[in-house]
Amino acid sequence: MKEWIYFFDLCGTAVFALSGALAAGRHRMDPFGVIVLASVTAIGGGSIRDALLGTTPVFWIRDPNYIIVILATVLLALIFIRKPKKVPQYTLPVADAFGLALFTVIGAEKALNLGLSGMIAVVMGLITGVGGGIIRDILCRQIPMILRTEIYATASIFGGISYTCAITWGLADKVALAIAMISALVIRLAAIKWHLRLPAFELKKT
Repeated sequence: MKEWIYFFDLCGTAVFALSGALAAGRHRMDPFGVIVLASVTAIGGGSIRDALLGTTPVFWIRDPNYIIVILATVLLALIFIRKPKKVPQYTLPVADAFGLALFTVIGAEKALNLGLSGMIAVVMGLITGVGGGIIRDILCRQIPMILRTEIYATASIFGGISYTCAITWGLADKVALAIAMISALVIRLAAIKWHLRLPAFELKKT
């Protein structure tokens, strides 16, 4: 199971790195800017999680394969995606949705392995899933998706709860992993397709 978790972690790193690279392309950044944005998107959330859990040095310092995956993803993006304006609009949010689902489960799994409660596991899954995207959006001078009315954090929370409950109920690790990833992904993709949003909190002027 550890091999599967590690494989999905690297896949999530590549997906979020692609998400950051695409965002950099839309903002016409130079290659260094692409690397920076791809990196913070891919490893930002996990770095915050590891710092909070006290598992230092953080994962990408212990294992440089994560940096290699990021650089390889950026290189492929720079070679094959030469005209960002021609990239379909849905590419960035869909790539981000896959990364969100993957990292949510990985964050929750790491917290549970440390013997922490289910509530903390859900929080760590959320931080891992949305942390990199928050940093990416701030650097792009945008309001982070987690702070908008889009169903984004909700999908991550639901995925974390699904994984924690499945493990608590004694389901096999692979089954729990699949359930949680599919749950988070379906919710996020449904929100993208049908423009589902949470009600906004608005103070009306008197």
